[in-house]
Amino acid sequence: MLNEILQILDRDARTTPEQIATMTGASTTEVTNAINQAEKDRVILKYKTIINWDKIGNERVAALIEVKVTPQRDVGFDAIAERIYRFPQAHTVYLLSGTYDLLVMIVGKTMHEVADFVSQKLAPIEGVQSTVTHFLLKKYKEDGEILNGKEEVKRQPMVL
Repeated sequence: MLNEILQILDRDARTTPEQIATMTGASTTEVTNAINQAEKDRVILKYKTIINWDKIGNERVAALIEVKVTPQRDVGFDAIAERIYRFPQAHTVYLLSGTYDLLVMIVGKTMHEVADFVSQKLAPIEGVQSTVTHFLLKKYKEDGEILNGKEEVKRQPMVL
């Protein structure tokens, strides 16, 4: 049941326990208890809203930064990743396979602010071998939502 509840909340975090109960056949109390326990266990970490900032004229500069690092003895990539994810500018930090080790997404007010973060905070970290910064030019889709385009009908048609 928890997996089904999480899938519903992942699609739309505003779905109420009553709606989830109807969708799953569980009681509202069971759904509420499962959600509360998932929050307590940090299975559910945050409820997120996807905002199309361009529509309100709030310009932000986002960048994806490839980071090549030297793993440290006994802790691998974790210690360097932790140093990076502790920065408030680091919105997302992933360990990846391939030509670089970490992918860091940051958001700033200007390109200069992003460049300062990379040159003054990220690159000097011991163990960071190199960085490559990619500035996001335009977002088409985020977390499964098309940002600029025709509204997609999300309801299933009724079959009579």
